[in-house]
Formats: sequence, C-alpha cells, structure tokens
Amino acid sequence: MAAVLPATFTPTMLSLPDSVWHGDQLGSYRSTPVATGYHDLDKELPGGGWPPSVLVEFLLPHHGIGELRLLAPTLGPLTQSRKTLILLTPPYIPFAGALNDLGIRLKQVIVIEADKPIDRVWAVEQALKSASFGALLCWLPQVRTDHIRRLQLAAAAGEGLSFVFRPLSAQNQSSPAPLRLVCQPAPAGRMSVEIIKRRGPVHAAPIILPLSLPRTLIKPLAARTVVSPSFETHSNVVDRSSPAAIAARRRAALTV
Repeated sequence: MAAVLPATFTPTMLSLPDSVWHGDQLGSYRSTPVATGYHDLDKELPGGGWPPSVLVEFLLPHHGIGELRLLAPTLGPLTQSRKTLILLTPPYIPFAGALNDLGIRLKQVIVIEADKPIDRVWAVEQALKSASFGALLCWLPQVRTDHIRRLQLAAAAGEGLSFVFRPLSAQNQSSPAPLRLVCQPAPAGRMSVEIIKRRGPVHAAPIILPLSLPRTLIKPLAARTVVSPSFETHSNVVDRSSPAAIAARRRAALTV
C-alpha cells in the first residue's frame, strides 16, 4: 500500500488562503504583523505580532488596567513614523504626560467621542478609511455582534491596526474578531494575557507581561511638568453631522 503523505506536504493544502490553517499550527495573515514588543507574546500570535487589517479584541475586567501601556511598544514607533493614532470614546481623558513618556507622539493622536453605539461603529468605519491611519483604539462597553462584524469588515479593508476593548463579561459571547485576548492585572505592575481565540491551536496558559510605568507617574506631584497638548483632528475622518462628528470637531484641544 502506498504511503499516505501528511496533509502539510500536499500542494492543495499549501495553496489554501490565509483564512485556512492547520489546527495544530499557528495561522498567518496577508499583511506582515507588527511586533508587540514582548517576545513571549509574539511567539503565541499568528505571524509573530499584532496583525494589520484584523480586528483584535481585548476583554478587560475594568478600564485602566494598563491597556495603553500594553500597546505602547507598538504605538510609540507607529506615531513617531507620522501615522495617526485614533482613540475612540476612551473612558478617561488621555494623560498627555504619560503618553509622551511612553513614546507616543501627541500630535499624531486624535480623540473622537460618540455616545451611541451605532455612531461609534460609523466613526470607526470612517477612521479606517483615512490614508494616514496607523492604529485605532476603540472602547465599546456595549456592542452588538453585527456591529463587531461591520468593524471586522472595515478593518479588513484597511492596512492599519485595530484594537477594541470590551468588558470581560463578553468573554463567552461569540465574536467575529479573529483574535481575542483576556487581560487581567497581575502583581508587581504586570499584566496577565490569555489568548482565547486565534488562528491556531488552543492557547494553554496566560502570559505574564511586564508593563512600563511612565516616568511622569513615578515623580512626586510637585515635580511633574504640566503638559497641555493640542490633539490634532482631521476633517476627513468624520464628515457628517452626527453626534460622533460634532464631538470630534469639538475635541480640537484637550488639557490633560
């Protein structure tokens, strides 16, 4: 009887698109992933980093556990290369001093506010069409599955990074996002990251990552330098007279 070759060696399997992968191997993406800044995390992500043109979903127990610090090694170089960083409906006004300490170029940051979920989805879709778009961070406390699907389709049409933050309670809900991670605070200023969905085998255990602490947060209050940045807004990002558009135009400058 002729020997049966493993599927990994068949021409048919090798020619399949990126959306198909072997269950015991990490998949890949059509665009080159961006390094996360954490070697242990890169090893567990398909392609070895954050995938462009893909919606990445973070599930958090609450806001402010270090999600911006987790992404700082990626966002810093991105903004330094003049790419735009869009913060959509952040739960708190960004602290300029901390962003600056993390290497994020403030002039490349745009903050957009939108009260209604549908306005947030629309704002994301418009932002992803911007030629200067580099990365999107979007906080969605409440969102429908069909809205997530719209965001994934919008992300697939662009070339930047798209990160969505949702409540931990959404962990057991289905999601069209190809990459989902549960983030929990860990002792000594670290973060526990568990990959619950990826193109590849089931992730075995959480990864404990060290997070950088901005110098501004370490200094005594009296020694801190007050920074009043002007966050740039681009009219081609939001152009219709909706609550999202009005809020975006009003946030031309923030004192943080």
